[in-house]
Amino acid sequence: MPLSERFGDIYHTETGAQAQSRHVFLAGCALPEAWAGRAQWRILETGFGFGLNFLTAWHAWRSDPRRPRMLHVVSIEAHPVAREDLLRAADAYPELAELATLLAAQWHGLLPGFHRLGFDDGRVLLTLCIGDVRPMLRAQAFEADSIFLDGFSPDRNPAMWSPETLKAVTRFARRGTRLATWTIARAVRDALAQNGFQVVKAPGLPPKRDCLRAEFAPPWTVRRRTPAPVAVAPGHCAVVGAGLAGAAVAASLARRGWRVTVLDAAEHAAAGASGVPAAVFAPHVSPDDALLSRLTRAGVRLTRQQLEALLTEGVDWRGEGVIERRPPGDNRLPSEWTPHGPNASWHATASQLTAAGLDPATTALFHAGAGWAKPTRLVSAWLATPGVQCAPASPVAHITSAQNDATRWTLRDAEGRTLVEADRVVIACGTGSARFTARQTLQPVRGQVAWGRMALAPDLPGTPLNGDGHLIAQVPDDAGAFWLTGATFDRDRADSALSDSDTAANRERLARLHPGAAAELGPAFDAGRTQAWAGVRCASSDRRPLVGPMDPALPGGPWLCTAMGSRGLSFAVLCAELLAAQWHAEPWPLPAALARGLDAGRTTR
Repeated sequence: MPLSERFGDIYHTETGAQAQSRHVFLAGCALPEAWAGRAQWRILETGFGFGLNFLTAWHAWRSDPRRPRMLHVVSIEAHPVAREDLLRAADAYPELAELATLLAAQWHGLLPGFHRLGFDDGRVLLTLCIGDVRPMLRAQAFEADSIFLDGFSPDRNPAMWSPETLKAVTRFARRGTRLATWTIARAVRDALAQNGFQVVKAPGLPPKRDCLRAEFAPPWTVRRRTPAPVAVAPGHCAVVGAGLAGAAVAASLARRGWRVTVLDAAEHAAAGASGVPAAVFAPHVSPDDALLSRLTRAGVRLTRQQLEALLTEGVDWRGEGVIERRPPGDNRLPSEWTPHGPNASWHATASQLTAAGLDPATTALFHAGAGWAKPTRLVSAWLATPGVQCAPASPVAHITSAQNDATRWTLRDAEGRTLVEADRVVIACGTGSARFTARQTLQPVRGQVAWGRMALAPDLPGTPLNGDGHLIAQVPDDAGAFWLTGATFDRDRADSALSDSDTAANRERLARLHPGAAAELGPAFDAGRTQAWAGVRCASSDRRPLVGPMDPALPGGPWLCTAMGSRGLSFAVLCAELLAAQWHAEPWPLPAALARGLDAGRTTR
């Protein structure tokens, strides 16, 4: 049996982990019967361990024809095990082998904080909270349908079972929430009872005689400091904007049962800034692991999951790492990061720099798992989600509700023709979002890139570079592989007309970023054999996206999911999932403090 050296305790009984998961936790919470026919089921677990409770619940969900549409598991773990140990623990259970392999594939980058892992087309969502139990509980709020208390024994890990921890767990219980655990310690039973649980002993799994089952049914009226959110029933949603932001929202809502109509003024999807031929996705890194760093790290994880699930690696995207050039001497990272730790970003090695055609003494970082993608391919994949319909050439000019009833919305064009009627509306049309809100400040930022075929410069490095601009090369294409560099950053400019001066500026930027590449492409630039593309990004006043109701006093009114800036690939999925979680009273993909950094109300004028 596996033993924790840290706590001096075993992970499960002699009967086996899966038997314990089924008998103590699933049966203890009346699963799978309790979730039959439900739209979603939310499980809170204290102590992820080897993940066998999660894998067993996931297997039960897969096997149940009456399963809920969405299964959420939020699990807290202070000391995540190694990937190899996770797989080894599941070896004894052949029916869990496939699921364990899928989990292990996403078992990386587990720095302290929240990590959202998605499985089965995004219908099984695991939120791993890496850290001590009480701070992780404070960082979030949702109503759990089942609670699994699973940690090392109270005498070996008392903080997991303290009265304060159990009181914090109670905050997640709704009336009728069932709780299960293997321990029958008197202190645990008393604390649960004092917090409103009806506690009973049940037959245990040998060699344990008993286990504990409880139901939240306090004999008093429960008063919460913040009322529990109420889930919106899926209906028909109109999304304005068919770029990365709008398509990501459409796919997230459709997975939850919505019928979604995506409207765009252009003749085709991804006609704006999302139409760039290729773009980099990579996290921001700062010595203090600032808000933007943590947000982009969460976003890149979700983006990569979507790329792996929907597109063809090596054709539509590649995620083998990105080199980020830094000014000389600016190579600081968070002090707790190490070369072999869970952090995916570290100082670029001399061999990595040399392979990319850079001086081995160059100050740079290497972001493992980052890369490039073709945004138009991702947009197309999202718009192909069942339940999503795209309506191009549909310029929305007016959004109104009948008799100020915020339950039904009509979208019309400039001539007053009705384009669609819907139960909810999301505005995700970049700079065009400003037409519908005077409460948020949105800034257009024009960007132009230079690009061309690899035949002009066949020796450009395959590893993307970013820093002051970026270079992407060796990108496959039916007309021949291409390279791309840029981009300019023209604030308050909303046109996409091409400019020779911007081509020259991109050439100068490339010379600073990668002198060798600039020299190799010099003849092509001199001969005018490069091409250009321009688009207009949308940025908020603090350069972070806006997600939330356009008017906080009208939560059923139009919502914003916009202002992705130059990080659309890194932010679109995260913002869409945050919006969907808020609508459906789900666990959020971010701690509440980080989510506030994306809230649309923060920049309200």
